Amino acid sequence: MTRISPPEAPLAQDGDADEAMDPYSRVMDIPMPDAADGTEAPDATSPMEVIQAGDGVPTVANKDEDEDSLTGSFTWKIESFSKAVGPKLYSDPFTVGGYHWRVLIFPRGNNSDNLSLYLDVPEAAKLPYAWQRHAKFNLKVINQVDEEKTIRKETDHMFCDKASDWGFTSFMPLADLVDPAAGFLHDDVVVVRADVQVKKVVDYWNWDSKKETGFVGLKNQGATCYMNSLLQTLYHIPYFRKSVYHMPTTENDSAASSIPLALQRLFYKLQFKDTSVSTKDLTTSFGWGPTESFEQHDVQELNRILCENLEEKMKGTAVEGTIQHLFEGHQLSFIDCINVDYKSERKEAFLDLQLDVRGCKNVYESFDKYVEVEILAKENSYQAESFGLQEARKGVKFVDFPPVLQLQLKRFDFDYERGIMTKNNDRYEFPAELDLDRDDYKYLTEDADRSVRNKYLLHSVLVHSGGIHGGHYYAFIRPQLRSNQWFKFDDERVTKESAKKAVEEQYGGEEELPSHGLGNPPSFKFTKFSNAYMLVYIRVSDIENIMCDVTKDDVAEHLQLRAAKEEEEKAIKKKNKAEEHMYTLIKVATEEDIRAQIGTTTHFDLVNYDSIKVHRVKKQTPFQDFKAQIAEELGIPVALQRYWVWAKRQNKTNRPNRPLTAVEEAQTVQQLKDSHMKMPLTELRLFLEAPVLREDLKQLPQALPERTKEDILMFFKLYDPEKETLQYVGSLYVRLSSRPTEVMGRINRLAGFPEDQPIKLFEEIKFDPNVMCEAIDKKLTFKGSQLEDGDIICFQKAAPLGVESRHRFPEVPAFMENVVNRQVVHFRKLEKPSAPDFDLELSKQHSYLDVISALAAHIGLDDPAKLRLSQHNVHTHMPRVAPFKYATNDKLYDMLRGNTSYSDILYYEVLDIPLPDLEKLKTLNVVFANSKVEEVASHQIRIPRTGTVSDLLVELRKKVELSRPDAELRVVEVIMSKIFKILPPGDPVDKISDQYWKIRAEEVPEEELQAGPQDRLLHVYHFRRDKLNKDQAILFGNPFLLVVREEETMGEVKARIKAKLGVKDEDFETWKFAYVNNKASPVYYEDQDLVLGRFPRAGSIFEAPFLGMEHADTGPKRAHVMNSIRERPVKIYN
Repeated sequence: MTRISPPEAPLAQDGDADEAMDPYSRVMDIPMPDAADGTEAPDATSPMEVIQAGDGVPTVANKDEDEDSLTGSFTWKIESFSKAVGPKLYSDPFTVGGYHWRVLIFPRGNNSDNLSLYLDVPEAAKLPYAWQRHAKFNLKVINQVDEEKTIRKETDHMFCDKASDWGFTSFMPLADLVDPAAGFLHDDVVVVRADVQVKKVVDYWNWDSKKETGFVGLKNQGATCYMNSLLQTLYHIPYFRKSVYHMPTTENDSAASSIPLALQRLFYKLQFKDTSVSTKDLTTSFGWGPTESFEQHDVQELNRILCENLEEKMKGTAVEGTIQHLFEGHQLSFIDCINVDYKSERKEAFLDLQLDVRGCKNVYESFDKYVEVEILAKENSYQAESFGLQEARKGVKFVDFPPVLQLQLKRFDFDYERGIMTKNNDRYEFPAELDLDRDDYKYLTEDADRSVRNKYLLHSVLVHSGGIHGGHYYAFIRPQLRSNQWFKFDDERVTKESAKKAVEEQYGGEEELPSHGLGNPPSFKFTKFSNAYMLVYIRVSDIENIMCDVTKDDVAEHLQLRAAKEEEEKAIKKKNKAEEHMYTLIKVATEEDIRAQIGTTTHFDLVNYDSIKVHRVKKQTPFQDFKAQIAEELGIPVALQRYWVWAKRQNKTNRPNRPLTAVEEAQTVQQLKDSHMKMPLTELRLFLEAPVLREDLKQLPQALPERTKEDILMFFKLYDPEKETLQYVGSLYVRLSSRPTEVMGRINRLAGFPEDQPIKLFEEIKFDPNVMCEAIDKKLTFKGSQLEDGDIICFQKAAPLGVESRHRFPEVPAFMENVVNRQVVHFRKLEKPSAPDFDLELSKQHSYLDVISALAAHIGLDDPAKLRLSQHNVHTHMPRVAPFKYATNDKLYDMLRGNTSYSDILYYEVLDIPLPDLEKLKTLNVVFANSKVEEVASHQIRIPRTGTVSDLLVELRKKVELSRPDAELRVVEVIMSKIFKILPPGDPVDKISDQYWKIRAEEVPEEELQAGPQDRLLHVYHFRRDKLNKDQAILFGNPFLLVVREEETMGEVKARIKAKLGVKDEDFETWKFAYVNNKASPVYYEDQDLVLGRFPRAGSIFEAPFLGMEHADTGPKRAHVMNSIRERPVKIYN
């Protein structure tokens, strides 16, 4: 769950970082009155002494890193402590940061067996309502014998009228305080010290990150805080930023599809913009939609995937190899025999290191554990080539470390007892300066380059706050490594932070919750759920190179120009928005606007006002002055302008309703808007009726035509069925009492037709939710046809009588129906789901057969039935698993509509046989494994759905290459590197699924066919031990079946397995063999052990024990484990 942070919560410290509650968020900073105005009397008094500094006042210094704070110290010497009267004592007031403070102590505890100690505001009752002041402070009880044993606790609090004191109810045990040997009570004197740092009260809702810190944040799209923290970290590695800037892009690239351009734009805005930056362009370039923006993922996983993507896109460019140069190090895995001269080694590259947190107190202990040597002895002895079983040391050493060291802290791990992922919130320390050459280079190989000094400075701390099912990410970053100033990047907000808060307070662990001093229960400890999750260190010797200067000279010119244009447009919009209250917005549509839109951007109604120019007119401007402005702009004299107001009809259409009256035109533009805009629109919308200059006239008429109550203004559109086009041709006044036959000549002239051209007339009535366009009876008057001002008549040439039209849409209604149902479909090949192929304009009402016919015609396929379509999944951006059945009853609209969303993408594949025939067959993807259990081929087998496994085997024989013609075949189901089932020949194939199981075919070995009654068929699996749970066997690779004879030893079986799999001697020497039962630890074999002695005779095949081969998994690495089993893996699709 991602949140927008409220003002900072107060923190308390006692070695660890405390997280205290701050229930009040009012932001006021009202200074206290001077001491002369009166100080509240303490509830109880005691002798006290102020340890003064020089001039006789408590120490106040302006030496803190935070320029908005003042610091001061106060020491209180409490004499005759054991004779103190009353439950609590107050110190004399002291001043820090212009405010008065005092220390409150409960000598006998505040409802506890501990000394209770607080910082208090002395005049809280006399301060104005809703006062606030912010202070970070520590309280100490001085050890007067050994100052190093002084007890100190620190916290942070927003003092206010409801929380005027804050501190620690359980500061220290009273028994320790009064113990004469402890040194806290000496000569019946207790010394208490308060160090106070008064901070500026910050209004985070009006926080200007750029002004306060010089940096800007990133906007959260819903749950993208994990991405924001990573992007800020990468941005603040200048070498990385410079390399991104130098990736080749052009002004023609689109940020929506180019990851390099989107990342360049984002980095440029972070560097030169004054406000927070959106990441929408970047996520769009990833191929993400709204769903991904509201799904939180693992920042470590995104880091790997993003770097891999950029590494690929940098190939062949000037910045190729940047990822490896910055982040890649190397490690050496080894097994070194103790008693013989034999050693096995393998060098591997890494971009980041995953360090154990559980069981480790700090980074150094994690590195110690990482390189810890495991002794292979007794049943775990190492099989060395030509030396047999040998005791050996197994471990990892580093060949070299990268300039930028990324450490992923394994805060999340699997609880095998409960079967769930858990978050480890244990205290885990990490230094600001990391020395990996420590203890005589113990982490490095002997051949490592000792001239490279592996000393690192901490650059970034990525924090996860929350639990296994969600939380919030933010980052602490030190942009200047030689400085001790840290910054917190929390989505849009960037704040200055101390090194203590950025480092020590992110260790995790438990802390004591500070509390109020009066009437409070004892303090208690709580688990901190906010802790470091990823660390970034930069090698000291590489700082000058990595933390290089990045200027505008590194940015492509087209990127700067584009950014400048966007800023200019944004400034104009901002200015216009700021002045909105001073202006009335007016949009005036003319016949030219209608003519330009009808048939191109729209077909229905008359005009789309989104495309009409906006006139910003001061509210008090007389409408007549506005008309003069239009006259100058359009060249239409004021006398020839007639303005109409629009009306939204009940059928959801918008039409000119009536002209403005003389009284209305005498108003100001704002009065006119207020009187007519009943709908919540931001602008006044008008239609301008003006005469058109005809070709037979030299000039415009002197006046508009007279309009009586008998006249109505109608608009006309012309339809051409030959070209399938619709265009606007003009408007006419007609009399209500006249008939269409009386104005045919005038209508034809609008279209340029002869006056006697026969035409058909249709009234465009509505188009939402369905089209209504009806023929007009020419014998009826316009009034009889219920026509009125603003109505639209569509007309076309009348077809000769008795002649059948050859057009797709012979008349206006059919054309309008087609327009409203038009759908552009983006087709993609099923085998290339991320690559757009082509677009087709279809109708939402098309049937399945219509769609495949149009698709076949486009790609030149003779038989449309050979096409198969699949729906788009808007959540995965991939095809849905189940394709459409042939001749489904769904229309195109239904095919594009999912359960909760609508898409315009369809996937297609061209089959080798018609789909109706294919649907009668069962299609299975079967892999064929050779005698070495290597999957050498994959075949798609089709057999009738009524067939059996025997029929499947017959078809397989036609496709696979057998060792001999009479070799026997079998089919097994494999899942999770286990053989689940040997499929009996008589099983129906229709019940076999290859969606979740792997269907594998193989020859039955000759030795298995000749097995005796006492021989056993064992399951043999590859496995490795889990690092966290040594009892857990992690399976991988291709499992197989092996016949083992009753008296066969492990040594004999190993020799057969080695020969069967063809494993090299040097590799096979590292393999160990064990009896593995899922309910217990692996039990390892010696070569002389009988293999079958440990195996029961019966049991479930899938859960049965197996013969395990333990060795390193050298196959493709598995995906990073998700923080939640419900979390989908993060993907970048472009």
